[in-house]
Amino acid sequence: MSQAKNVLGGTLECCCTDPMTGFYRDGYCSTGAGDVGMHIVCAQVTAEFLAFSKSRGNDLTTPMPMYSFPGLKPGDRWCLCASRWQEAFEAGMAPPVVLEATHAAAIEYAALSDLKQHAI
Repeated sequence: MSQAKNVLGGTLECCCTDPMTGFYRDGYCSTGAGDVGMHIVCAQVTAEFLAFSKSRGNDLTTPMPMYSFPGLKPGDRWCLCASRWQEAFEAGMAPPVVLEATHAAAIEYAALSDLKQHAI
């Protein structure tokens, strides 16, 4: 199996292991056939983004142990759905992005220039 690439063309780096993120809960924003949400943008969530996401019906602050989801707080890094990041970007609420840990497929949902504008 070949290594996944990030949006910069390098090897996909780990996004976060505390909390353990990624569709596969392995710390990486990798994706596969079962990941219909495309959890591939490594973001450092902000209070504004968490409130925005909750207002759109996706509460990322409440723990859901049945999904191994601890609930997020500002400053946590998390693999976001690419379409949710783009929606937040269009609303002026996009959280900062870790480009080295954001999967290359993210550019199918968001412009690389927009992701770079929000890079940390």
